[in-house]
Amino acid sequence: MDNAIANPAPQTLTPVNDGPFARLAAMSPKAKLMLGGGLAALAAVLVSLAMWGRQGDYKVLYAGLSDKDGGAILAQLSQMNVPYRHADGGNAILVPADKVHDVRLKLASAGLPKGSVAGFELMDNARFGQTQFQERLTFQRGLEGELTRSIGALAAVQSARVHLALPNQNGFFREQQKPSASVLLTLHPGRTLDRAQIAGIVHLVSSSVPELSPKAVSVVDQTGALLSDTESNGSQGGLDAHQLRYVSQVEATLQKRIFDILEPVVGRDNLRATVAADVDFSQVESTSEEFKPNQGEQAAAAVRSQQSTESINGASATPAGVPGAASNQPPVPATAPLTGGAQPLQAAQGGQAGGSSRRDRVTNYEVDKTVRVTRNATGQIKRLNAAVVVNHRVVTDAKGKTTSTPLTAEELEKLTALVQESIGFSKERGDSVKVINAPFKAEPAVKPEELPFWKQPWLLDLLRAGAVPGALALVALAVVFGLIRPALRAALPPAPTKGTQLDAMVADDEKLPALPALEAPRISSQLEGARLLAKDNPAAVANIVRGWVKGETA
Repeated sequence: MDNAIANPAPQTLTPVNDGPFARLAAMSPKAKLMLGGGLAALAAVLVSLAMWGRQGDYKVLYAGLSDKDGGAILAQLSQMNVPYRHADGGNAILVPADKVHDVRLKLASAGLPKGSVAGFELMDNARFGQTQFQERLTFQRGLEGELTRSIGALAAVQSARVHLALPNQNGFFREQQKPSASVLLTLHPGRTLDRAQIAGIVHLVSSSVPELSPKAVSVVDQTGALLSDTESNGSQGGLDAHQLRYVSQVEATLQKRIFDILEPVVGRDNLRATVAADVDFSQVESTSEEFKPNQGEQAAAAVRSQQSTESINGASATPAGVPGAASNQPPVPATAPLTGGAQPLQAAQGGQAGGSSRRDRVTNYEVDKTVRVTRNATGQIKRLNAAVVVNHRVVTDAKGKTTSTPLTAEELEKLTALVQESIGFSKERGDSVKVINAPFKAEPAVKPEELPFWKQPWLLDLLRAGAVPGALALVALAVVFGLIRPALRAALPPAPTKGTQLDAMVADDEKLPALPALEAPRISSQLEGARLLAKDNPAAVANIVRGWVKGETA
């Protein structure tokens, strides 16, 4: 039996058409599901990364809005399909940076936000036929709005409300009521107003309303505390903020004097001192009148008025008396006392019958009067109490050993004298100064704890910033290598393998190895049938061999 098969020309086997679409169609439902789910997950990851990368492009649209205005703006943004975010605890609305100006213009055309304070522009929309009361009310609302805008421009003020009480002025009233005002301030967190700023707000309001006194303006903060301090409020019981601040300044000044004079002696950290000052802010005014006694003879008296009266009876004088030398002498000149008073003049020694004369003089002198008005100054110190604690003397020997020894009584007396002189000690006023010596407890030195590398703030910020992108990248890698790659492997054509194509047929003269003797007849008949099949239908033989190579069984 011939072991060779004669084939005049070799033939090339043509593979079956199996493109990528045909292979995708031939995939199992499980592989198709894996491929579709992997592609969808990868697309979602890419979209998330793109959106995360654009988060830094948001800017503030509006800040400090009321809840009503904020809700209306968010509803309008949703209708406009504009993405938005919240910041600063919901007090600010953020939109993409490239849409800030456009969104503001569109919201302004829609009349948002509506919470802006209206001023005198309310007078522009005056309606025809409105009453005098409506006109006056509109003017009051406009004035309140203008004052609210001016006060809200202050850096420390977050928002403000102004209430004006403007009574109706009528010429028929004898006593016209004066206007008053109340201001409610909402300050920024951590901000306060000093005394000068509050006074500025009070004068701003009082100067904007005719006949409004600064004493009739009340300023209140969001906690309900009265900030305005008028003279009427200060006259009531208790100390106001200005007086308390003055007391604190006096105590701080005296305490600084103690530290300045004792620190060079006992050391910087070996002294503790406190001063309590009792300050009298009461105002006392006294008036006194003093009259000096009558002036003496040596001092010249000031004459205020002088009046002199003289009357003489003109009847003829008839000699009378015993004739002789005494009756014939001329009369003596009359004399009058300087003290004044109506007294009859001394009659002439010569007798005159039938005649009389009278002279009166009244002199008024100025009386000395002294009027003294005394007003005590406010803020007088009534009593001072000072307490000073001095540490023990710390001595370090040559070996580095530290010991503390108390101060002597003489040293404490010297320190007490220094404190008394520095604060202006007055025994008559009842001041008290106490200086004691006691050891200070040494506090253990606290070493700053070094944070480990994985707790450093910059590393935590970096991890927070890269957590989301890193997680999305890991998800993308898991999708690619877990779902998409296995599905694509099943869809790709297999690599060329030896035996899939019959490049040449076996020649007839080729000697094939002999088979064992026992199986020769059966094998020879099979080989002959295979040769005939390969000769008549080479394509079918090629497909069979290909199935063998792939491991398929008939």
